[in-house]
Amino acid sequence: TISTGGRITMSAGEATAATGGALSMITGYGSATSSGVFSIRTADGGDNGVSGGLSLTTGKVVTGGSSGMITLRTGSATLGIGGSISVVVGSGKVSAGGRVAVNAGETTAADTGGAISMITGYGRATSSGVFSVRTAIAGANGTSGSLSFTSGTTSKGSSGMITLRTGSATLGTAGSVSIVVGSGDKASGGRITITAGESTAAA
Repeated sequence: TISTGGRITMSAGEATAATGGALSMITGYGSATSSGVFSIRTADGGDNGVSGGLSLTTGKVVTGGSSGMITLRTGSATLGIGGSISVVVGSGKVSAGGRVAVNAGETTAADTGGAISMITGYGRATSSGVFSVRTAIAGANGTSGSLSFTSGTTSKGSSGMITLRTGSATLGTAGSVSIVVGSGDKASGGRITITAGESTAAA
């Protein structure tokens, strides 16, 4: 009641010549209905604290080889819909809501940094999935969040390029690219500004 609560540690066996032991936790199989639910969560925070963090981290490699991979994958469904993966951040009643940050790996060697790739599902018989990036609507006394696509700066060489391109169509019409600015009910409608890059070097 005064000190920290006890902890539970599960460690697989160590090996000096081969692969270390694995740790596997699997819910029960339901032959007639659903399999069991697997839940990992921390307890609620007390009056003067925060709730516990949840960390999924692979071990590092010092001498050679690659570090371990983390995979979040739902199972396939033969006659139903494949399971979804949701990343939902909690709301803040007094302070700001939490954020979602996705950062690819950095490299200090003479190589390229890690890439981030997000691709919608392939539709074998019909259409592929929709990809939507948008901010939430504004509250009563605020503005909706902005949306920014920016490539990084560079001290030597060229900065990254931003490309908006639709796919080609063999037997149909290729997709369009539309830039539409919202209207204003009581103030002016938004504007579109296209500005080419400035140069301080001599022509």
